[in-house]
Amino acid sequence: MGVREDARFGGIDLTPWGKFDRGQLAVYPLLFHLLDVAAVAGEVFDRYLTRGQRLLIAAGLSVTPEQARRLVMFIAGLHDLGKLSAFQEQEVHPWARVSDSLRADTGNWRCTPHERASMHCVLQLLAEAGYPVDTSDSPGVLVAQILGGHHGRFLQIDIDGAAKASRVNLTLGGLAWQDLRRRYFALVRHLTGATMVPTDVSVQAAVLITGVGIIADRLASQRHYWLPKAQAPAFGAGEHYAQAVRDAPRLLEQSGLTRITLPPAPFTRAHGGLAAPNDLQASLMEQLAPVVGEKGPGILVVTDATGGGKTVTALEAARIFNACGDTAGILWLLPTMATTNAAYDILEAYVAAHRPEHAPVSLVHSHSYLNTAYSDHRLAAHDPSTSDAFWPGEDDADTPPGERPEERVTVPDGWLRGWDRALLAQFTVATHDQALMAALPVRFSALRLLALSGRTVIIDEVHALPPFMRQTLGRLLHWLGALGCPVVLLSATLPRHVSRDLIRSYLDGAGHPHPATAHLDCHPPYPGWLYAAASDASLARIEPAAAAAHAARNRRHADIRLHPVRHSSCTDPEDAPARETRLERIAKEIAPVAASGGCAAVYCATVADAQATYDHLHTALDWPGGGPDGQLLLLHARLPGHQGEALTRRVRTALSRTGERPKRLVVVTTSLLDMSLDIDVDVMVSDLATLHTLLQRLGRLWRFDHVERPAWMRHQDRPRLSVLAPTDHRGGLLLPPAWRGLDSPFLPRATAHYLGLRPDGPLTLPDDVRHLVESVHGDAEELACADAALQRSHSLHQARQRTEEHHSALHTVPACHDTLSLSDLHRQNLHASQAATRLGVMPRRLLPVYRTPSGRLTLDAAGTQPLPRGRKPTTAQTRRILQHTLPVPAAWVAERSRRNQVPDSWRTHALLADLVLLPQDAEDPARPVRFGRHSLRLDVTLGLVHIEA
Repeated sequence: MGVREDARFGGIDLTPWGKFDRGQLAVYPLLFHLLDVAAVAGEVFDRYLTRGQRLLIAAGLSVTPEQARRLVMFIAGLHDLGKLSAFQEQEVHPWARVSDSLRADTGNWRCTPHERASMHCVLQLLAEAGYPVDTSDSPGVLVAQILGGHHGRFLQIDIDGAAKASRVNLTLGGLAWQDLRRRYFALVRHLTGATMVPTDVSVQAAVLITGVGIIADRLASQRHYWLPKAQAPAFGAGEHYAQAVRDAPRLLEQSGLTRITLPPAPFTRAHGGLAAPNDLQASLMEQLAPVVGEKGPGILVVTDATGGGKTVTALEAARIFNACGDTAGILWLLPTMATTNAAYDILEAYVAAHRPEHAPVSLVHSHSYLNTAYSDHRLAAHDPSTSDAFWPGEDDADTPPGERPEERVTVPDGWLRGWDRALLAQFTVATHDQALMAALPVRFSALRLLALSGRTVIIDEVHALPPFMRQTLGRLLHWLGALGCPVVLLSATLPRHVSRDLIRSYLDGAGHPHPATAHLDCHPPYPGWLYAAASDASLARIEPAAAAAHAARNRRHADIRLHPVRHSSCTDPEDAPARETRLERIAKEIAPVAASGGCAAVYCATVADAQATYDHLHTALDWPGGGPDGQLLLLHARLPGHQGEALTRRVRTALSRTGERPKRLVVVTTSLLDMSLDIDVDVMVSDLATLHTLLQRLGRLWRFDHVERPAWMRHQDRPRLSVLAPTDHRGGLLLPPAWRGLDSPFLPRATAHYLGLRPDGPLTLPDDVRHLVESVHGDAEELACADAALQRSHSLHQARQRTEEHHSALHTVPACHDTLSLSDLHRQNLHASQAATRLGVMPRRLLPVYRTPSGRLTLDAAGTQPLPRGRKPTTAQTRRILQHTLPVPAAWVAERSRRNQVPDSWRTHALLADLVLLPQDAEDPARPVRFGRHSLRLDVTLGLVHIEA
């Protein structure tokens, strides 16, 4: 029989199963699932992929775009062909329905993961269809590896060993099974029309095709999609495929994946009421559009002082890139969860200002469940009733609505809220880590690369990345260049050598090797922008007149004053003269605010320092009314999630450009308010930090011109940042032991040394920024040579950097041009939860609870929020639990016992299983809980208090 006969009703054996619902004992034919996925893949190709992605796939296959579409559907449709194997025996009920002829011809088959079976069995069939399969980079071999990678990991294929036809036929059933695989293969090929044979399959095309197949498989595997079909009257394969093609558009629309084009919006409306672009933004809007129109996508670096409008510049750049038609959407990456939450609000407002009918904006970081922008959909932990449901929790129909109204056009749909799917949304804000995992050998890295490559990727605060992460970023930029993805890098304090290396990494991926770009001047002006085209590595930059005009318009003067102080960890000799302590200096700087009003920020190096500072300011200062009463806030990372988010939002609102400014507010914090937050304070005190960190903090001091400063400051004509340098009794810099793990010790030492050598007088911003940054964070050899101790520290710093870069390089995926086999992208077996995107031990999540006199555990000392124990927590309970957690170093809770384990009913919940309980006495919550030599207790105001014996 031929494929035409097989496509008719009764023409081919449909008894092998592909999906099975245990609850309703519903069986879905494997062939129908293959055809469903093929149909959905065509719709994903048309309506999710951008024009640039479609053209890249077509070019990678050396075919036309229409032929590429058919090939993508064909390849996606073959993904589960390996289920025609011993896989069929894993469920008794559907196996009993398989035809007698097949059941009688199992031979000596062995159980093999079906994705590997698909890869092996299809190799012979592709060879019979004319696909070359002789080498590891042959088109047929790469297509087979695409099928093997549909569960997230590319597998190694031994074409002369396990994948050899004779061995495959021995392990995957007898002649009847071989014949049925061949007929299914031919039928999928016939119905999709993929009769052409590609002469090439590029690595870039293979990665994107794999991502399309994963999306199509996930969509077609949703229970609400296939179960009604399984219970419907029987059809032939041809009729079923025609119906699947008709159903695919609605399925994609329900998922929220269909691309949209934002309607045009005036500049003022798009950017929150800004009257007009500043000089830097205007130059980019005028110069970049014609260059991108001629050259295509590339990498743009924007450098400007904090508060200079880099966010608006980046959004305008994204508009220009997306207008050329090769990309659609924005992925905005930031370093911390706090900055990501703030950016989410900005991007949501930006998208909503264009008034689209529907445009989901998603938030992606490890604790985005704390952000009230999200409803409870993504926390649902349903038990999969469907066999082979690799991603449980697809069906969110019974989930209650969240805090925000679902009709908002920027709220993501339920399907997009899955943990590893949210990056697929057209508009996304995420932490750097989420994107960096695309350059690591983690499961579903191909899906991440597909998600990244279809949009303009904005990478904010690039200077904040340590060498370990910067090395990974370089490899990610290489792949984004290879995939033709436009990139925008933003920084106020980016050293020249870092910008050069990152630009050249991108161009290397775009086909311009490092030796060919060695001569390029990849140093952007400051302030200004530089653009490098992926097509020919040509450069464009801001006109000097525009850069000068922007600098002149934003020029201001500021002081950074270094104060030597005694830190509490330092004990002076008895005969040493008394000197000012750190807490005394902070109290002296903040006293006028407490007495006469104003807004101040105190940046502390560690959480313990912040807690001690808060306690001291609370008791040492003369607050009106006898106490601070909400005028003194403590904000750091070791507060329960709900408390930290509420405080962060309060600070962002109170100190924002348009917020109602309080008469008096002092915020004691750590590094949470360092970056990407549009806030303004009158007074600022900071522990010694790296110079680029101090410059970032300085950008929040007198940031807004319209703010009226307190009356007691009228004699002060410019902002002043007071920096506290911990010293010993001889005046030499002495970093407290608790600070030494924060940064390379050289950087704060070099910062103190440099500031100590600077002549008296104010800084001129932005003019002095580049020299300041390069002196410490660039080539610091000259600075280090001035002092023997500093030179030794610099040598250790360089060794530490090289070590970090080496460790990072060990884990990153190979460069695109070095990838001969797709399995090279998964040489290591890493899950996203295990991937190290930054150097150091991953923290544990601690859940403070209270034990009542009756022995019951509750989330509050009053006992009004009992912990669910007997059964799995509901979605609302899961959110409430997670909102009470906080991160701690793993070493603090290493010596935990049974009392610190979560209830048994939580152990199968992905978000709750690894929590560590902190059981406190409800009647005496001040009593600490011991974990070996570490004692922990949760204070209502101070947050988690840690004491080490």
